[in-house]
Amino acid sequence: MPTFRSRVLPLLLLLLPACAFARQDTNDPIDATVVHTFTPGKTTARDVTAALGAPTEVVQLGKRTAYRYDATTQKSTVLFLLLVNFANQDGRSDRLWVFFDEHDVLTHHGASYSTHRTQYAMPWEDVHEAADNQTRDAKRPGVGK
Repeated sequence: MPTFRSRVLPLLLLLLPACAFARQDTNDPIDATVVHTFTPGKTTARDVTAALGAPTEVVQLGKRTAYRYDATTQKSTVLFLLLVNFANQDGRSDRLWVFFDEHDVLTHHGASYSTHRTQYAMPWEDVHEAADNQTRDAKRPGVGK
């Protein structure tokens, strides 16, 4: 007759292998379509903050000013096995710098957009494939060509 241990032990062993997924977002992704509306010589600091909210950082550059906007997404995947575990974390950021003259009028800006490229993947998978990034870029308004 099977004992309690002989019935419970196989069930517990089935529960040991497991997987986990996690996602962490810091700030909303930067809206590239809004950034494309900024016009050097015309857009003001007030226009930028009205469109994007408060910047992550404000830097004084003599009489000029620069605002930095950031957004970050991280996705993690873990596979727990009996003797070995596999884990991967993919983190990507959007970053925007806007520069203003002494009258708070935009002189220029620079941006990179990649939070939409973040993927859940195992360590042996390549999350930086050019074709995959192009597909994801095409789906994000204002970024795809």
